[in-house]
Amino acid sequence: MTTQAELTRRGRHLVLAVCCTSVFLGSLNNTVLNVALPAMQRDLHSPLSGLQWATDAYLIVLAALLMLAGSAGDRLGRRRVFQTGLALFTLGSLLCGLAPDLDRLIAFRMVQAVGASMLNPMAMSIVTNTFTAPRERARAIGVWGTVMGVAMAVGPMVGGVLVQGLGWRSIFWLNLPIGLTAFACAACFVPESRAPRPRRVDPVGQVLVVVLLGCLTYAIIEGPGTGWTAPRTLACALAAPAALLALVLYERRRTEPLVDLRVFRSAGFSGASVMAVCSFFVLGGFLFLNTLYLQNVRGLSALAAGLYLLPMAVMNIVTSPLSGRLTATRGPRLPLLLAGIATAAGGVLLATGGALTTDALLFTAYVLIGVGVGLANTPVTNAAMSGMPREQAGVAAAIVATSRQVGQALGVAVLGALLTAGLRSGTPFTRAVLPGYWTVTACGLVIVVLSLATTRRSVPVTGAAGPGSRSAATPARAGTSKAS
Repeated sequence: MTTQAELTRRGRHLVLAVCCTSVFLGSLNNTVLNVALPAMQRDLHSPLSGLQWATDAYLIVLAALLMLAGSAGDRLGRRRVFQTGLALFTLGSLLCGLAPDLDRLIAFRMVQAVGASMLNPMAMSIVTNTFTAPRERARAIGVWGTVMGVAMAVGPMVGGVLVQGLGWRSIFWLNLPIGLTAFACAACFVPESRAPRPRRVDPVGQVLVVVLLGCLTYAIIEGPGTGWTAPRTLACALAAPAALLALVLYERRRTEPLVDLRVFRSAGFSGASVMAVCSFFVLGGFLFLNTLYLQNVRGLSALAAGLYLLPMAVMNIVTSPLSGRLTATRGPRLPLLLAGIATAAGGVLLATGGALTTDALLFTAYVLIGVGVGLANTPVTNAAMSGMPREQAGVAAAIVATSRQVGQALGVAVLGALLTAGLRSGTPFTRAVLPGYWTVTACGLVIVVLSLATTRRSVPVTGAAGPGSRSAATPARAGTSKAS
């Protein structure tokens, strides 16, 4: 078995390739589904809330289990947990492709999510522990961010091709050969590693996280349909903040909590987490609304809808590596500031209604949203990872990954709920969707404000800094070299 110390330069690059394959798989799965939603709606006779659950059941379980997966990898072995995740994700994909109805599709999506929760934090932790030199790590994280951006960007187009040619079930079958290949390559090339002193399991904290995310999402999705005062909706709306309060109080008293709340005393780390939520809120909500608009309102095919979203995909791909270089040379403030401005501008174009009737404005809005999402990903990742010690890399990666998935789940839930409320009142789709786009604009402005308030232009790297140190307080530069 290859050990961490025995890895050559070529070996490290093979490890990075395997880890990037897994993040490509997980990120593609997050966005490829959107173009298939109208076809699934027709085939499974699903209401709008059913489509939200088909998306958010995966995202909620994924977000809720990321912290546990990070700790499990640090304790049980990162490669072992990584391979377990690949096996479960591939099995869940097979079951989703065979699902006969909506309820079982949602259940199998949750199986997928259990596996996916072990992929992102484990892969990032493996990368962080493989590339120990700050300059190499900066480049590796830049590649990681680029692969994630490319996967998220091409998802709608890949989904359109598959749905048009083979039907919506093919988007799940696509995962089978990739997952099996990644599993085999991980066994051959990825060395096993553990944290010297892993954290203890925190079952109470884990349950509180599940209650918080599940109840919050249920209340948002079901509220417009069942009524905000319906007993179950009201109970979930009250249980979510109660679970959050209980989580904070309980975790503060633990020596080794599931979420080390001390890191959030740092304005920089907290700002990076909130910006990750906002950026992925925009991505999840935007794709959900626009695939429904393009297919159900404009009457486009799945393939045509995917091609319409191509400007967003191209700009996401182009700006992801640019963001890595800007972060390395100028610090995180500039790319995050540009990301917020582009997101807000795209939201305004869509919210004012003109983009929904004019293709030129629609494509301009898509370009701006793609720029915003592409520029934000790498500086947020680098900021979150650079402030944590290597031995807790799994937990650190889980924090930023959880922020992304929570944001994406909330984007689908909130913007879908706003759309549902408008449609139930008799408002046409093109007007019912506008409050959602104003919310996208607000997220862009939040990123602008936080990038100015919580980041600095240039911060030296301190690779061994701990959570409570100065370097954790501010998103750091990715080193003195250019990261690609």
